[in-house]
Amino acid sequence: MISTIRIFLMLLSKQTPIAVWQRELAGAVRDPLVLMQALGLEGRGVSTDAARQFRLLVPHSYIARMKHGDWYDPLLRQVLPLDDELQVVEGFNYDPVGDQHALVAEGVLHKYHGRVLLVTTGACAVHCRYCFRRHFPYSDSNPVKGEWEGALAYIRANPDVREVILSGGDPLTLSDERLALFFGQLAEIPHVTRVRFHSRLPIVLPSRIDAGFLQVIAAIPQQVVMVIHANHAQELAAADVRQALAALYAAGVTLLNQAVLLRGVNDSVQAQVELSENLFAQRVLPYYLHVLDRVAGAAHFEVPDAEAVRLLAVVRQCLPGFLVPKLVREVVGEPAKTPVI
Repeated sequence: MISTIRIFLMLLSKQTPIAVWQRELAGAVRDPLVLMQALGLEGRGVSTDAARQFRLLVPHSYIARMKHGDWYDPLLRQVLPLDDELQVVEGFNYDPVGDQHALVAEGVLHKYHGRVLLVTTGACAVHCRYCFRRHFPYSDSNPVKGEWEGALAYIRANPDVREVILSGGDPLTLSDERLALFFGQLAEIPHVTRVRFHSRLPIVLPSRIDAGFLQVIAAIPQQVVMVIHANHAQELAAADVRQALAALYAAGVTLLNQAVLLRGVNDSVQAQVELSENLFAQRVLPYYLHVLDRVAGAAHFEVPDAEAVRLLAVVRQCLPGFLVPKLVREVVGEPAKTPVI
């Protein structure tokens, strides 16, 4: 029987050409005016200043799911730079979830018992305007620079760590070779029993779930969980998204979804019910619905807690309990996500 480490070495030895998903990411739209032209919209209301502070990035595959001529399309609102982002609002800051205080090694966040999170990269396939890490100093906190030595040393030294979470940025923007290198080393740490990805790529760039990535997944000896990020049922409507999720499920990956409650995007009972129903139709279980992390530049997305609680109360009347996500927020210093009741 071939050992796990040898499987990863075999994967690493393959000379792979530029993948489809890499070409698509390289060709993603970065100019707000180009985005507006693609959707048949005028450029009014687009903030070039906001785009300079946090640049636009959106793949063509995601743009294809937006409604032509609809300024209020729920997918467009998630990525469009607006003047609202330039407002200074009390209580909104650059590190709303306390990432900087939780750094224990280069790129390693240890907030919760039994699991660590690796900030694997600053790269994403889409720049969501509400991103809680839009101000994160990735250049100072990227474990990839040192080929993971510091992160792996920390995990080895802490036998209570059972789960390793790959986040970012987005860990799926890393190449198959780099992921295989990491998982080959992680396979030698016996107390790690689960690997979790936090990724938006199966939704915004589904071509990433290709044969090469599925080979990497198949060689991971630990249980594999992927928490995808879809905020609206319209994001799941494309055939290639359904194919990507089906491929992950067939590979034995446990699929969960976390969404963010966003003003003007999914802050209605209909939007939440349709999202949960469409997720489960693709074998993805609704997991968390986050109230907005109060990051500077995103205040216009916030839904007040009282309104969020009323919304979920009605959603519970429309869905079986297992399709109702937990309404939560992250509170700095707390040992777990905090329910919003």
